[in-house]
Amino acid sequence: MLLNAFILFVAAVSGGVFNMIIPEQKGHGFQLSLVFAGSYLFSITIIHLIPELYASSQNTFLISILILAGFFLQQILEYFTSGIEHGHLHHKDKQHHHSRLSAFTVVSALSIHSFLEGTLVTNPVNQAFHNQNSTLLVGILLHKIPAAYALMSIVTCQLKSRQMAVLLLLFFAVASPVGIFFGHITYRNQLITDQTFAILFALVIGSFLHISTTIVFESSPQHAFGIRRFSVAIIGALAAIISEYLLK
Repeated sequence: MLLNAFILFVAAVSGGVFNMIIPEQKGHGFQLSLVFAGSYLFSITIIHLIPELYASSQNTFLISILILAGFFLQQILEYFTSGIEHGHLHHKDKQHHHSRLSAFTVVSALSIHSFLEGTLVTNPVNQAFHNQNSTLLVGILLHKIPAAYALMSIVTCQLKSRQMAVLLLLFFAVASPVGIFFGHITYRNQLITDQTFAILFALVIGSFLHISTTIVFESSPQHAFGIRRFSVAIIGALAAIISEYLLK
């Protein structure tokens, strides 16, 4: 638990610090890394999270509805996060709706998402899920680093204060660790029922589906999806399959 919390905290801080060192990343390498991350997260959701959740639930229809709800709730949440979850950058030469949103609102919404991710890492819906959460942790890390990078690109542009931007980055970075500790305490002390956790996980899985598919299919100009991006997506899926197989 402590190690997972530390890893997630360091990943978020590293992404933000990287933005301070290299403020803009527009090259193909950055975009392809996002495609790999999105494909990996999508594959882990399909081959790991969804099957385990269905196996532990007595009402699979309700779980399906909640996954759909999580998918569409993520769309609403992204109005407030400006698409940071999938590496959407704020470029100073373009007009976005970021200017209408407070940097504090963006950080708050993104931190809520990170908090829910943290509860998912530590608190499985059954014991089998608990023994295989390393692949999930990797998937979260792969999209948390570019999310932190994009977050810093927005808050530094809006606030014009590096010190305040760093404070907001730290607030975002601790959200997932807090989620881990919250989930661990509530689960171990049975303060929340297994059914409640299943509902929470279904909503998070829906958000993962939205984030990962957006990264893979909508992160390229004019939604182009050439052979290079397709190959990277396939490699990301294969990496998820191999890692899941090895950890069984």
